[in-house]
Amino acid sequence: MHDTPSPDDRGLFAPGRASASVGALALISLLAFEALAVATAMPAVADALGGLSLYALSFGGMVATSALGMVWAGPLCDRRGPWRATVLGLVFFTAGLLLAGGASSMAGVAAGRVVQGLGSGLLGVALYVGMGRVVPPALHPRLFALFAAAWVLPGLVGPALAAALVHSLGWRAVFLAVAALVPVAGLLLRPAFAPLAPHPPPTEAASPSPSLGALAWAALAAAGALALHEAGSGPLNPPRTLALGAAGGAVLLGAWRLLPQGSLQARAGLPAVIAVRAVLAAAFAGAEAFLPLLLTREAGWSLAQTGLALSLGAVTWSLGSQCQARLKAPATRRRGLGAGLLSVAAGLGLVMAATAGLGPWGWLLPGWAAAGFGIGLGFPMLSVLTLQLAAPEAQGRAASALQLGDALACSTTLALAGVLFNAAGSAGRPAFLAVLGLCASLALLGAALAPRAFAAAR
Repeated sequence: MHDTPSPDDRGLFAPGRASASVGALALISLLAFEALAVATAMPAVADALGGLSLYALSFGGMVATSALGMVWAGPLCDRRGPWRATVLGLVFFTAGLLLAGGASSMAGVAAGRVVQGLGSGLLGVALYVGMGRVVPPALHPRLFALFAAAWVLPGLVGPALAAALVHSLGWRAVFLAVAALVPVAGLLLRPAFAPLAPHPPPTEAASPSPSLGALAWAALAAAGALALHEAGSGPLNPPRTLALGAAGGAVLLGAWRLLPQGSLQARAGLPAVIAVRAVLAAAFAGAEAFLPLLLTREAGWSLAQTGLALSLGAVTWSLGSQCQARLKAPATRRRGLGAGLLSVAAGLGLVMAATAGLGPWGWLLPGWAAAGFGIGLGFPMLSVLTLQLAAPEAQGRAASALQLGDALACSTTLALAGVLFNAAGSAGRPAFLAVLGLCASLALLGAALAPRAFAAAR
């Protein structure tokens, strides 16, 4: 006699959760497409609107405000339920897309991206909380595998589709097309998310929600990153530039108090995991932001060719992720993490060699493929280590700290990259070499710190 399948056995698309699963898959795919499509289209935006000094801010501003969205979403989900945070995230993200798509200057595009960042931070947390409650725990591994898979197709077709949109309809179509589709994903999520009640208030023994102080520090972190971007967007000598840079740097250093103690020093164990993942994320994100500009301005590649290069990095990222899943022994995984960081550094070194004229531009493709493979190898390992090193009741906070570390490091690196790029004249190979050198140095720093991440692994 066969038993009736339990709800856990009916899969992610069983009645009652199918709409939410489709909506989550659609929304993550849109977020992934938007990230890669905008990276592909941004050189065309800069050519059309000018304001090249704000190029880095168009990426870093979004990352900076996403940290505030992440911290805000946690208590909002606990006290109001995930649907409230989802709605706010959808509103901010769509509003930012519309602002950027209708902008008449590069400053307007950057402002739209800043608004988008707040929405993306809210949505990232709300999706994990909401789907974690809709989907039974036994199906969580399949759920997170689905989330990862949702990035693959946009990585393959997103850059090429963005290039086609730019050539046929103009760069604004990239932003506006995503804005038109985001509400559809929200409607699919509503039937499952809206009925979810808030969690009961925490007891004395329970772990509290992020405090108002944490929100204030997250807001200061975003402000600090924006101040650094502002400092680097103009001449570097005036007192105003120095004051903005000093204030922004001080605020960002203070904002690291949002992370576990010892993260800034990469203390062995969980703090080192957060630090290594932060520099790995920053190294790749900084290079990825400037790669399309390098290829279109210096190598003379079309947007379609540039899109293929970005897709190659996305494919090798996926391959690296698959390879790390096959590494079982702790010693093998330890070596694999170091190898991943060194692969990113070596890949960026090959990109730098092509940029410096030491070899053909074709060297850039295997270089970027190696960088993608390296981050694919290292990123999931650090996620697994986070869960291993955190107590069960603290895994949520540890995962949040991991994402916050990524956001803080990426926004700071993009701000510094903007400073270097503008200081080198915002054009020519020396400007790009300065940015790529910063990113490669971060990858090497991560490789040096990697052994500390495994020091306390169980």
